[in-house]
Amino acid sequence: MTELQRQILVVDDEFIIVLGLIDQVEEMGLTVCGSASTADEAIALAREHRPMVVLMDMRLDGTKDGVDAALIIHEEIGSKVIFITGSQEPDSLARIHSDHPHAILFKPVSNRRLCDTITAAMQMSDV
Repeated sequence: MTELQRQILVVDDEFIIVLGLIDQVEEMGLTVCGSASTADEAIALAREHRPMVVLMDMRLDGTKDGVDAALIIHEEIGSKVIFITGSQEPDSLARIHSDHPHAILFKPVSNRRLCDTITAAMQMSDV
């Protein structure tokens, strides 16, 4: 497996949330390699850029959800996946946990919480 890039991929189907997450990540001095609103787009971007961290929403446009994308990205690339979701239903959380996520954050996410979680994920990836 080739080395992961110190980049962040943002995956969410709500444009305003994508913009907010990109701003937060860039304020940390990190690079956003792209954004996606579907699982297929997320997988393609992850394969292309090999990001160290993926910020992933559970519900996405299309027939696949964030867990479908995260399972493939984690298996093929090894990126740390941080789920950022508004969904707290037990079935949804059980699906998220099936992927062994680095973390689950619930919307709205504070800048500090997001920063701390991304930093921890990147430090683990550097080991």
